[in-house]
Amino acid sequence: MEHHTSLILSFLRDIGIGYSLEEIEGETFLPGLKLRAGTLIIDRGKLLYPGDILHEAGHLACMPPDIRKNMSDNLPGGDLHDGGELMAIAWSYAACIYLNIDAKVVFHEHGYKNGSDAIIENFKASRFIAVPLLQWLGMTYDEKQAQIHELPPYPAMQKWLCTERPG
Repeated sequence: MEHHTSLILSFLRDIGIGYSLEEIEGETFLPGLKLRAGTLIIDRGKLLYPGDILHEAGHLACMPPDIRKNMSDNLPGGDLHDGGELMAIAWSYAACIYLNIDAKVVFHEHGYKNGSDAIIENFKASRFIAVPLLQWLGMTYDEKQAQIHELPPYPAMQKWLCTERPG
């Protein structure tokens, strides 16, 4: 667990997602994790699954900077954050591939409403979710666009952070 946590934190630092290691009081949606003003707060004593760090980081990474900096606590419902959930899943899978860690680290048996195995199976079969959304944000390319740009397709990422609000 500690190896994965250290690897993930190093990755977040490298791509520019802010985090703070500190104690968290009260309940959170995921044990040991919460968002505060665009920063991922991590309580290592309460953290149960290091892959949850990647998933929460995916929420931050896939939002335009003006929204990211205001993301705090549990995310509200609505189209933006519902789409953000799908993007966070796709982003965190791409991060697993990039970091060469088993997808089960993120998609563990205690998460994703018992759908972790199905998510992993779909990704392994190249049935990717949310790639059009990540492409719309300029973060990756589907197969067709990757060929046009002569770049590798998803799960390769062109950018790990959304840098502007798409127009």
